[in-house]
Parts: sequence; C-alpha cells; structure tokens
Amino acid sequence: MRLQGKVAVITGGARGLGLAMATLFASEGARVLACDLGESASSPDNVEFYKLDVTDSDACKKFSEYAIEKYKKIDILVNNAGITKDGMTRKMTDEMWDAVIAVNLKGVFNLTRFIGPHMEDSGGGSIINISSVVGEYGNIGQINYAASKAGVIGMAKTWAKEFARKGVPVRANAIAPGYILTDILKTVPQELLDKFAASTMLGRLGQPDEIAKAALFLASDDASYVTGTVLSVNGGMRL
Repeated sequence: MRLQGKVAVITGGARGLGLAMATLFASEGARVLACDLGESASSPDNVEFYKLDVTDSDACKKFSEYAIEKYKKIDILVNNAGITKDGMTRKMTDEMWDAVIAVNLKGVFNLTRFIGPHMEDSGGGSIINISSVVGEYGNIGQINYAASKAGVIGMAKTWAKEFARKGVPVRANAIAPGYILTDILKTVPQELLDKFAASTMLGRLGQPDEIAKAALFLASDDASYVTGTVLSVNGGMRL
C-alpha cells in the first residue's frame, strides 16, 4: 500500500493509461480523482470520476478548489490527458495544431498552475507529466504531438526547480512511454504493430499496467530523491 492516505488526481483517467494508473493507485491505498471528458470504461473502487475539460482554465480552477475542499489535499498529480491529430507539416492545419497544443500542452499547464502551488504550500507532492517517445525523438507526421510532448518534459524540469525552491519536497518528473497497447493502438494494422514491436530491444509492445507501475514508483515515497527527470518506458526502442 505505497500510496496509503494519499490523494491523487489523474487526467485522461477514463480509459487507457489513465484508467490503468487510476486503478493501480487506488489499489495501493490512494483516493483517486480521475478527470476526463469521456465516460469511464469501468468503475474501480476508491476512484471518483470528474468530467473536466483541461483546456478550460476556469474549469481547472473550479475542479482544483473542489478537490482540495473535499479531500483537504492533493498529493499526486498525473497530467495524462492527450490527443493526436496527425499530419505531415506541409498539410498540418491550424485546427490540427491548435487542438493538440491546447490539450497536450496548455491543459497540463492549466491544472498544474493551481495544484502545484497548493503542493508547495501544503508541504510536498509529486507531479508526473506523461510525455512520449515521440517527445524525445520526434516522429514523421506528428509535429504537433511531438512539440507538445517535448514541451511537457520542459514543464516537468521547470516545476522540479520552481516548486522546490523554498525547500519543499515537491517533485516533478515525466514518463515517456513507447508504443503501448491501448485501445487506440489496437486499431492499427497488425503489420505496423509487428514493425513497432521489432523496433524495440525487448521485441514486443508495452502494456498499460507497465506505464502505471512506472507512475506508481514516481508517485510513491520510493522515488523520494527522484525529480526533474524523464523515465523512458519504451522497451529499448531503436530509433
């Protein structure tokens, strides 16, 4: 029960990686608020679902106030909500660019701008930004997604300095997953999945629970001396 007594907020928590993290965190003793615009794929114990648009700063402020008033604190924030709208740079429209940046980058800022200072004032916490192998290495046809996922790495490194500058143990880190078998990836043709798997040293794709376990480590006191870093969970991708 590595998160016993802790309160965790996870965005994009209704399905995929977010739901896997919410379920695991709750099983480790945390009270979890899973935020999402969509409906949850399941209803784990000790997980409260909250409909939230992370691109709406006022809504994020209202949610933060609600969570702190109800649970008295927020110990863990996982910025996981994200979307893709892929296209080559020459064909990238303003709508495609703006939509991805709004959710994947501004959405991370919108919530942390309220919860980060709360952690600083209340004595500590763990902020985890979900980046991507694409944010580390780039990818053809994903300039908007790559920019946003590189950006949240920069945010994590900045918050690791900013929220700890008064000696308060607020830690901020990023996780960069590789190709993980979520519902979205399951729609990809098998020949492409085989190609992705072959690009890793382990010769396979990842599972959502493997990202959840990495997040559990960073959220827990086991990672008490880990901050300002990027944990790459990609099976040893050769890019």
